[in-house]
Amino acid sequence: RILSFCGYGVEREFYINDAGEQIRLLGESIYSRFRQNQAPDYPFPEKGYHGEYIHDLAEAVSGKADLGSLDREEAVTLCAQRGKEIMLQEIREDLRRFRVDFDSWYSEMELYGSALLHDTLEAMRARGYLYEKDGALWIRTSDFGDDKDRVIRKGDGRFTYFASDIAYHLQKHERGFTRAIDIWGADHHGYVPRVSASIRALGYDGDRFQVLLIQLVNLLRGGNPVAMSTRAGEFVTLREVIDEVGRDAARFLFLLRHYESPLDFDLELAKRQSNDNPVYYVQYVHARISNILKKAEERGYTDIRWRDEFSSILTLPDEIQLTKLMARYPEVVATSARLMEPHRIPFYMKELSAAFHAYYHDRKKHKVVSDDAELSAARLYLVSAIRTIIRNGLALMGVSAPESM
Repeated sequence: RILSFCGYGVEREFYINDAGEQIRLLGESIYSRFRQNQAPDYPFPEKGYHGEYIHDLAEAVSGKADLGSLDREEAVTLCAQRGKEIMLQEIREDLRRFRVDFDSWYSEMELYGSALLHDTLEAMRARGYLYEKDGALWIRTSDFGDDKDRVIRKGDGRFTYFASDIAYHLQKHERGFTRAIDIWGADHHGYVPRVSASIRALGYDGDRFQVLLIQLVNLLRGGNPVAMSTRAGEFVTLREVIDEVGRDAARFLFLLRHYESPLDFDLELAKRQSNDNPVYYVQYVHARISNILKKAEERGYTDIRWRDEFSSILTLPDEIQLTKLMARYPEVVATSARLMEPHRIPFYMKELSAAFHAYYHDRKKHKVVSDDAELSAARLYLVSAIRTIIRNGLALMGVSAPESM
């Protein structure tokens, strides 16, 4: 949103990791849960996926297919395919509810079904960066800053994840994009040098590839950690967070911390309708000003626009401070885009909201609509401009701007 607002041509693409061992392991996990419904002692994969959702997937898949009539290999393949489809549908729905919109969805399987993977290897080979050792095919990523060379095709002929990742980033450049910005979990930090090295090995500028490493969210309830275990399949989903605290609160609080810093997200704070809840604090400014403007309109102030004489009317220190603060907004947005740091927007929103609240609460000195028509018109323009910035900032964050609260 911020990059688009600043004039960049942006395409938002979701890369679907739907090939390889992890998908097969999903199929084996689903099939094992299905079999355990008839035979509780049926073995479960050592590295299988745990959690209640695997039971739900087993029930959903077996409800539409007679898994018992298939041999194990066919059943596992079917479970993997159907399970993947169901999970992807759930991901799409969760992202839609969270106002995370993608223009395209790119399947890893598409790479294996096209000539792109072969073409990528041939391009690497032509540039002299592939070699064979111990029956495997390697790429000389160490020539470009990686700590060692990497296997791109195993001795049994199967490609590594790295191979498809290289091909995927190559086609991004071939599609004409001048910059590729990947968003990864922080646990993938060690993967960045090898992908960057492979892009340079293909002859492309490594600076055209950028990775934003997103840190973990620590869920709290009333200041106490919410117990979760990935290994045991015990976790709180994004859907559950949205259902409990609302989309606006979740988005605002997620954006409030730099993405490289772990975030403590308190569910109780997010639900609180008070000034210590940042999203409520900012949204309330928009609602309050909307109410001021509505009442002003009822009193005949229907044409709120800038007039040159306002500069000699809005002379109180608080009014000058608000004006200077608003003048900073374009630079805040531009800096957020340049540095890829969206947290600057909500921080600025909090600062502007605090300044407005301080101004508004001193009613005797700063009454917006009074018997002085010129002063009222000037102050109505001032608060209207604040509302415009608040509404724009919230829109960039994907957060609603309520007219009343």
